[in-house]
Amino acid sequence: MSQASDYLNEGVRPREVWSWACYDFANSGYTTVVVTAIFNAYFVAVVAGNATWATFAWTAALSVSYAAIVVTAPLIGAWADAHAAKKRALAVTTVGCIAGTTALYFAGPGNLAIAIAALVVSNFFFGTGENLIAAFLPELARGSALGKVSGWGWAFGYVGGILSLGVSFAYVVFAQGQGQTAEQYVPVTMLITAAIFALASLPTFLILKERALPQRQPSGAYAQTFARFRETVRQASRYRDLARFLVCILLYQAGVQTVISIAEIYAQQAMGFGTQQTLLMLLVVNVTASIGAFAFGQFQDRIGHVRAIALTLVGWIAMVLLAWAAPDERMFWIAANLAGLCMGASQSAGRAMVGLLAPPAQQAEFFGLWGLAVKLASIMGPLTYGAASWITQGDHRQSLLITGSYFVVGLWALRGVRAARGHRAARRFARV
Repeated sequence: MSQASDYLNEGVRPREVWSWACYDFANSGYTTVVVTAIFNAYFVAVVAGNATWATFAWTAALSVSYAAIVVTAPLIGAWADAHAAKKRALAVTTVGCIAGTTALYFAGPGNLAIAIAALVVSNFFFGTGENLIAAFLPELARGSALGKVSGWGWAFGYVGGILSLGVSFAYVVFAQGQGQTAEQYVPVTMLITAAIFALASLPTFLILKERALPQRQPSGAYAQTFARFRETVRQASRYRDLARFLVCILLYQAGVQTVISIAEIYAQQAMGFGTQQTLLMLLVVNVTASIGAFAFGQFQDRIGHVRAIALTLVGWIAMVLLAWAAPDERMFWIAANLAGLCMGASQSAGRAMVGLLAPPAQQAEFFGLWGLAVKLASIMGPLTYGAASWITQGDHRQSLLITGSYFVVGLWALRGVRAARGHRAARRFARV
């Protein structure tokens, strides 16, 4: 970060970029520990007692939270833009996610209502906060360096996921050595995750500045917010490249979110991995994802955003084929680490692309649309996998291959996106 003027907007200091990236670091533990690695299996086996409907209850609870984000994200983004209140809204979502994660501590055997309510609340606030922190990116980075700075944030985020999972895993090993059961040590990992989130997010609120200017009108807050969102939808034709890219995001993120949600299940059911082996794999994949996000961010701005995202989708397609065909652990480990590299790269690249195509005065609003697409994908992808698994009578390899077709269709949808044209349109039609 020695030549800040090359990649940061005027008046932005490197420490502010670091404080922004701290939020990615802070919140990554939630998805890693709660959604992907520890609490999901605990929910099915302990809270729901391995009931036949347990997995469905887990996916349904996540889907409810994602649906709530889909409904509210554009409106929250529009309100935050109108009132220059991204940071205030982010504080609310942070407290909400930390409180919901803490509440998971009380989700013991049979406490299904508590577990589902806490999961829905925590995941809703997590997803909403994810949209809001992303909306700060164009305020910090120059247009020519959006990929690089986004990559820094996402790479740092994966480090946070590694820390939360590593500390939680160390505690699990310790507790198992003391003869404790899952219903004793898993709730403690929820407190660990919440504490790391709270502490690591502090630099964001202490250092990061809100640079947007309020755009208040005489009308009421809700009416103004809804009218602003309605106008954006009405004028969508002005931002055709952004609209096309959001469709592309919806498609390829359906594949990404499926991999995130079923990684542990696939490793155990299709490859015969044990619990410790699976957690080790997830730790390693987080490392490769961090490397992918950082390295690809340096690369993306040089070759162009569209070409860079196309490259990651080709990598995702290769990963699906490798995992589908893997005859042994060796090839599956290769596929898993390729998934890590592609995950970090594609997540970071997509965020940077939205920042390039969004009008300057509507960053939170359009990042809300980005979040809407991602959350719709979070519903669509796993449900497709579940349906495929049912149709194929539990054949996880075939289910992965079917769901992996989203990457192919996403690559096809990307063809019509022109980054330079979309960037010009965002500046030409920007509301001031």
